[in-house]
Amino acid sequence: MFAQKMLASSWLLKSGWIFAVLAFSAPLKAEWYSDSAGIMGTNIYVEVWAETPVQGQLALRTVMAEMERINQLMSPYIETSELSMINANAGTKPVAISDEMFELLDKSVKISELTKGAFDITFASVGYLYNYKESERPDEATIASLLDAINYKHIVLNKENKTVSFSNRNVKIDLGGIAKGHAVDNSVSLLQRMGILHGLVTAGGDTRLIGDRRGKPWIVGIRDPRNKEKQAVVMPLQDSAMSTSGDYERYFEEDGQRYHHILSPKTGKSTYEVQSVSIIGPSSTFNDALSTAVFVMGLREGLGMINRIDGYDAVIMDNQRKMHYSNGLQQ
Repeated sequence: MFAQKMLASSWLLKSGWIFAVLAFSAPLKAEWYSDSAGIMGTNIYVEVWAETPVQGQLALRTVMAEMERINQLMSPYIETSELSMINANAGTKPVAISDEMFELLDKSVKISELTKGAFDITFASVGYLYNYKESERPDEATIASLLDAINYKHIVLNKENKTVSFSNRNVKIDLGGIAKGHAVDNSVSLLQRMGILHGLVTAGGDTRLIGDRRGKPWIVGIRDPRNKEKQAVVMPLQDSAMSTSGDYERYFEEDGQRYHHILSPKTGKSTYEVQSVSIIGPSSTFNDALSTAVFVMGLREGLGMINRIDGYDAVIMDNQRKMHYSNGLQQ
């Protein structure tokens, strides 16, 4: 009897120990993790579904670190950035650049060719003289004197040596129309490598989605250009991306005229045919550049181009606040 009691007691102890080990090693409850920060001159927001707090927090930190890395590389406002180094020197000599910068410049030139110059990173040759915070803009004579410098064909890329130079000394480039999309795509790739199956990364107007929202689509809004508290359109999306360019992102008003940051490469001045353009497609980098290009091209030409590109759609609000949709969305 004593032996039986000891055996039972021993089994209970072992069972309790086994239960304790199982309880300790069982995965913690999966849940959503999110974070936001001000980087690249805009709001960065990340949301992921993760199996553990360790995975969730690591995912958030990874995205924020990647956003800051690209900010340090591509910001025109940071004197030590690679972009600033290019602008300071490429007008007089070839400048050796990183593989990442070379590939993004090469992609920018190809998108310029596709859009017949509507997307053009050399807009900064005049654009750098606009200060939207201080309500400052260049005068007509200054714009006229620098307009020849706005031409993507001035960008000379040497693939063998990985260098860039400008064939016009007055050229400056700005990646504001493509760098945030690039940062979003990079961040999503990092999350996917970590095993994240459901998530969202947003950098200002650029958003990319991983999977769905656990059985439901993500609901992505396009804000009303004249009321930041309202959504002009909301769209259910999954495993996709959307980028929006609007005349409300950076601007000032003078004598009833709105001067915003989306400049026509032909004039060096703001364009006014539309108020916002949203592009939906698989690549945030491409979406980002296309939304700028369509904004510059205007309603008719812009929609015509998007309707010819497989896998991409557009939502445009014109200057009369009427909504227009590409063929794919109408179907």
